[in-house]
Amino acid sequence: MNLERAAIERSVSSAVARMRGEPGPLLEILHAVQNDLGCVPPESVALIADALNLSRAEVHGVVSFYHHFRERRAGEHTIQLCRAEACQSMRGEALADFAKRRLQIGFGETRKDGKVTLDAVYCLGNCACAPSAMIDGQLRGRVDEQALAECADAWGVPA
Repeated sequence: MNLERAAIERSVSSAVARMRGEPGPLLEILHAVQNDLGCVPPESVALIADALNLSRAEVHGVVSFYHHFRERRAGEHTIQLCRAEACQSMRGEALADFAKRRLQIGFGETRKDGKVTLDAVYCLGNCACAPSAMIDGQLRGRVDEQALAECADAWGVPA
């Protein structure tokens, strides 16, 4: 679903108006836009850059550096699998392969039916309980194939 230009302009304008006077408001504005629109659309980069007297490259660099920011809306459900070393050492690669097969998407993709987005993240700070995942915003440790399959089944994702 594409966002209308007017909705993007309203969201950016509102976020900038609320935070313009704050020191270093870029991250807060990006968070506000994503919270409002479900993503930071590429069309918003120029608007934010102009409002803050930054280059488009500076704003895009921040958006692309932080994995939290998305250019497109996520699916109805999200799974973020940790890809850092501790999780890799605890069968993280096998878990990632299973997730991609079961959900029929790769990292950074959303199923065509919009049910699930699968993302790679690099450390959720839950190393002692590896492998870890953030599932619909909830941190889970010692995640295995069965746990991911149960989520997919509950969300109506065909096997």
